[in-house]
Amino acid sequence: MARMMADCRRWPSETNCSLVIIGEEDEVVQAAAEHAASVHGHGNNEELRAQLRGFLEPADQYTRERQAEGALPG
Repeated sequence: MARMMADCRRWPSETNCSLVIIGEEDEVVQAAAEHAASVHGHGNNEELRAQLRGFLEPADQYTRERQAEGALPG
């Protein structure tokens, strides 16, 4: 199974969050949902987890640079 990535730098936020989570898909979704709830105030629910799954990228596409605003994956 390929490692996946959730990169919080892809979305504008008041905190300019720089968290990148890389791991197996289920691990990344769980960690990203918990982060979104605790840091950004989102509800940690199935709807959020489904959205996160849609935003995941292959980990081999990781770059250290912050992406331009609006450069969401997919």
